Amino acid sequence: VQLQASGGGLVQAGGSLTLSCVVSGLSFRNYVMGWFRQAPEKERERVATINWSGSSTNYEDSVAGRFTISRDNAKNTLYLQMNNLKPEDTAIYYCAGALVVGDWDYWGKGTQVTVSS
Repeated sequence: VQLQASGGGLVQAGGSLTLSCVVSGLSFRNYVMGWFRQAPEKERERVATINWSGSSTNYEDSVAGRFTISRDNAKNTLYLQMNNLKPEDTAIYYCAGALVVGDWDYWGKGTQVTVSS
């Protein structure tokens, strides 16, 4: 099983980035997917989750209205559109998959997002 996250980078505050996570080795459409992030010296936090069909999403309060999680089951790919980025969004972002929400079975290696003020 592989979850390959990409799309991170350096952006100025107010800018946008789109993260992608290509998944292989599992039945992608059967999995709840999520994006998590971990900033230096902070605990990992859940950013957003999406159900198998894409019909239900949830967001951490600080990103609601700015980030959008989506998935393309035909391409086995998860996305995170991030708009109006803030310096506090700086972190390593990870994608993860779970058959049951909360029991995250598989993790990607992460992609660095850095937002300058």
